[in-house]
Amino acid sequence: MDDRNAQMRQLIALLNQASDAYYNGRGELMSDFEWDAHFDQLKQLEQETGIVYPDSPTQRVSEDTIAGQKEEHEFPALSLAKTKQTAELARWAEGRPIWISWKLDGLTLVVTYDDGRLAKVVTRGNGHIGTNITHLAAAIEGIPPTIPSHGHVVIRGEAVISYQDFEQFNMESDEEYANPRNLASGSLTLKDIDEVRRRHIRWIPFTLVHTDEEIASWGERMDWLTRQGLATVEHELIAHPDVAAIDHVIGQWTERVTERQNPYPVDGLVITFDDTQYAQTGSVTGHHATRAGFAFKWQDESADTRLDHIEWSCAASTISPVAVFDPVELEGTTVRRASLCNISECERLGMGGPGTELSVIKANKIIPKVIRVRQTVGELAIPEVCPVCGAPTEIRESLVSGTRTLHCTNGACPAKQLRKFARFVSKAGMDIDGISEQTLAKFVNLGWITDYADIYHLADHAIELSFMEGFGRRSVSNLLRSIDKSRRVEARRLLYALTIPLCGTDVCKRLLAAYPLDQLIETAATTDNVEHFAHIDGIGPEKSAAVVGWFREPAHRLTVERLLAEVQVEQPSLQPSGARCQGLTFVITGDVHHYRNRNELKAYIESQGGKVAGSVSGATNYLINNDVASTSSKNKKAQQLGIPIISEDDFVARFVGE
Repeated sequence: MDDRNAQMRQLIALLNQASDAYYNGRGELMSDFEWDAHFDQLKQLEQETGIVYPDSPTQRVSEDTIAGQKEEHEFPALSLAKTKQTAELARWAEGRPIWISWKLDGLTLVVTYDDGRLAKVVTRGNGHIGTNITHLAAAIEGIPPTIPSHGHVVIRGEAVISYQDFEQFNMESDEEYANPRNLASGSLTLKDIDEVRRRHIRWIPFTLVHTDEEIASWGERMDWLTRQGLATVEHELIAHPDVAAIDHVIGQWTERVTERQNPYPVDGLVITFDDTQYAQTGSVTGHHATRAGFAFKWQDESADTRLDHIEWSCAASTISPVAVFDPVELEGTTVRRASLCNISECERLGMGGPGTELSVIKANKIIPKVIRVRQTVGELAIPEVCPVCGAPTEIRESLVSGTRTLHCTNGACPAKQLRKFARFVSKAGMDIDGISEQTLAKFVNLGWITDYADIYHLADHAIELSFMEGFGRRSVSNLLRSIDKSRRVEARRLLYALTIPLCGTDVCKRLLAAYPLDQLIETAATTDNVEHFAHIDGIGPEKSAAVVGWFREPAHRLTVERLLAEVQVEQPSLQPSGARCQGLTFVITGDVHHYRNRNELKAYIESQGGKVAGSVSGATNYLINNDVASTSSKNKKAQQLGIPIISEDDFVARFVGE
């Protein structure tokens, strides 16, 4: 018994320490795979011994400890029971209708409205007491200041950051976050509301906790939230939940995860009874209610392999280790590489040199991850010089998280421009297909790219390119064709592609609505007033100073001059040129054929005074989908809300002039 007691105390300390770091934006001390394995081991020991310690994570809701005014929750936010077996879900459901939705991987926020106005926003905390962060509400997308209902309303939702916004933030920032969840939780500790807004946190409601109206169906409660103008988590009803039906639906949702069709990170699925009154009749066991719902977690498929070498990838100021190993098959794909994030992660795993035996997974079906070093061979060799420029390296330790990272000491290292090049070729920038950040790194290391304009001379290296790994004659041809296509570019895309600090897509649009590009450049480069553009709506002194400061630099002006010699800039008017879509909000899904792509259709709608949203809600007027009879989630939601679904032909007939 003593040995098992000691083992339980060790597991409790390990799990609580990992949870504390995970829920408070300080990085991961272990993977979800490891946490679940340790948690299950602890649970088994508790059942065998009959001993359950008060601080055991089986008895406690994982807690965020965000500093600020504490607030007691009106309705406790308990955790959900977890399972990886669909048979267990079927037994639990007992044939009653259930709903499946995403288990979003972010930070739970409880939002309260009184008399139609936002009253407070509180973090989950320990499930009973959280931190009041109402002052940040205006910086979090998806939390409107008012809703139509004039009663008392309590809603739970998840504050998340999309993969795209996460990658963009890491590209533009000197900071380095391991994953979107870590960035989201860390962002809500900030005091500067503008800095929080820059992170693009979105709050997605996942349940209506309380309303003064009597609504017994969970599905109808979600529809009620949609009518309040809130974009709820995607959900699907299983009316007759036997094992076969649950297997089928979960299989479809799992496929969407593996194909990365969901823009937000998820770490499972949530299963809820449609009958909310029945759901409240269960008992409370440990730290969850037995009928409140289930969290379905995927069984990560692991594989054993051998390390071939560690590749040290230099991007921005950080040199990150990447494990390159013997190929393994995971989730239907061949995996050869996995990021190790930083030196601290290598040390935690006990990473060694070539020949070290590893276990790897695709975390949440998407991201390759080393979860265990089974046998260390040799020692981890940390490079003393930068792999790109040869300058000395140094190890830095974060004062906040204690994370140890490797850095190049050369301020002029070409690799520090890598993320700028990645933004330059991105869809929002010059939109050049077939040139990933990894490929850009190769070109930088070969000396082919030192400036944006060099990308337009990659044809000079066509023969060498065709012999590079991952390239062939066809892919080289496609790449060069995409580069040529990008020579005709809208001014807002080019301005965004320059990676001017604080200059995102919205800022670019606002600047170019006030100044043509050539006039903007000339004014910014010659003005003595750093706040020259501050009068423009949505710009302000800080963004104005960033633009002026950037164009004042002679090196930057030379960069722009060289680039403008390679491209033809088009500057369409950003002001509405008509009113055919005035006051209407559209959602576009699926392929289009009248327009080159959905962005072109979106541009037309905006030119006619309309708006284009990313998801269907009560504020949507039309859903445009050429497959009108589709059973997609957007079509289903539009049908539930009575929103017209029109084809592109219908749109052209109604809203496009002769």
